[in-house]
Amino acid sequence: GLGWVPWIAPVAEADLSDDQRDALIEAGRAKNPYFRLLARDPAALKARTLTDFDIFFNTTDGLGRAERELAATAASRLNGCLFCASVHADRATEESGRRDLVQRLLDEGIGTESRLGDQVWDAVVDASVALTLTPQTFGAEHVDQLRAAGLGDGDIIDALSCAAFFNWANRLMLSLGEPEVLK
Repeated sequence: GLGWVPWIAPVAEADLSDDQRDALIEAGRAKNPYFRLLARDPAALKARTLTDFDIFFNTTDGLGRAERELAATAASRLNGCLFCASVHADRATEESGRRDLVQRLLDEGIGTESRLGDQVWDAVVDASVALTLTPQTFGAEHVDQLRAAGLGDGDIIDALSCAAFFNWANRLMLSLGEPEVLK
């Protein structure tokens, strides 16, 4: 498995204030050094966590959870955020049961066009990659590809929200520390 080592000292779990604990949203996150580091700014951490949860868990109307996790996996793999790519690949696999496709994405990396052999997954990965590379490489052709794969406007917004959020989250995590292999 992978862990994460901060380059800036996180708040010690025992020293978290009530505001910082509240900002974690889930008590178990106090064990994670990344979230304890972000707890130095409780308001930003709380906003970040609530945004994360809404993007990934609000699946009542919109894109399925597997495809949301796939978008995060693609952005994270492209950005070189091994920790996030691993976490979201596991979740995409769990939600979809498609270990072979997810593993292929991790093993082969990300090009400008994905060919996983599934129209929806290819469209989600292609759009996520274009948006992650630089927003200027993303365009109407990616929206058209998502629509051609059968996604509606809400689904498209969900896919792009996942990719954009993890593009930002990867950059934050990679600027504050690095992954480590757990023994």
